[in-house]
Amino acid sequence: MARSALLNVMVQAALKAGKSLSRDFGEVQNLQVSVKGPSDFVSQADLKAEKIVRDELLKARPTYGFLGEESEEEKGTDGAHRWIVDPLDGTTNFLHGIPQFAVSIALERNGEIVAGVIFNPATDELFTAEKGGGAFLNDRRLRVASRRVLSDCVIGCGVPHLGRGNHGKFLVELRHVMGEVAGIRRFGAAALDLAYVAAGRIDGFWEVDLSPWDMAAGLVLIREAGGFLSDMKGGTDVFSHRSVVAGNELIHKQLLEVVNRPIPSN
Repeated sequence: MARSALLNVMVQAALKAGKSLSRDFGEVQNLQVSVKGPSDFVSQADLKAEKIVRDELLKARPTYGFLGEESEEEKGTDGAHRWIVDPLDGTTNFLHGIPQFAVSIALERNGEIVAGVIFNPATDELFTAEKGGGAFLNDRRLRVASRRVLSDCVIGCGVPHLGRGNHGKFLVELRHVMGEVAGIRRFGAAALDLAYVAAGRIDGFWEVDLSPWDMAAGLVLIREAGGFLSDMKGGTDVFSHRSVVAGNELIHKQLLEVVNRPIPSN
C-alpha cells in the first residue's frame, strides 16, 4: 500500500513510541508482584511515549498544533492542522499486564480528521487510514462487517468505572442492547475498539464520556472502511458530545435507536 509523506511520519512516530511501550510493558508485568505496584511506572511510560510521538511529529511538521492526553494543548502557527494523540490508550489494561493497548495518532485539517494511525505493539497490529485512501491493517485492506441485523452482531462498548460516568444510564443502555444482540464485548481501549469495527471484528460500538484523543484516529478508520458513526444523538460532532456510535450503515442506525430507548417504567 502507498502511504503519503504525512502518514509515514505518523506511522514512524507510532512505531517508535510502541517500541518504548513494549519495553515498559515487560517491566509492568514484573512489577505486578511488587509491594509498591506498577502505577507510578505506568504514568512515566505514558509520558515518555507522548514525548516520543510529539517530538517525531513536530520535528516533521513544526507549525502544526498538538493535542495530547498527557500535556497542555499547543496551538500551531499553521492554524489549519492539529495532531491529536493518545500515547497509551488502554492504560488500565497496560497497568494490569493485559496486551490490549495502543498508540493512537490522528491528523485534523480544518476541523476534519483526515488521517489516523492506531498501533498495538503487543500484537504488532498497525491500523492506518487516510481520507480517500482506504483503511488498512498492516497491508490488508479493511471493510466493516456486513451483517444486517443486530441479532447476528457482536457489539463493543465502554463501561464507566469508579468515579466516572453515569452508571445508571449505562446500565439502561446495556439492558436494551443485551436484549437485541448476539454478544457484547468490553476490551478496555476505545481506539482499538473503533479499529476493530473498521476491521469487521466487532459489528458496532458505543461509548460516552470519551475525549478527542480516544476517538480521532478511529473515526477516519471506520469511515474509510465503509462504516458510519455519529454521537449518541445521531449528530456529527462527536468531540463536543464526547460520545460515539459506530457500525455499518444498517447496524449504526439500529444500534443508535436501541441505546436511545427511554428508561423502562417497570
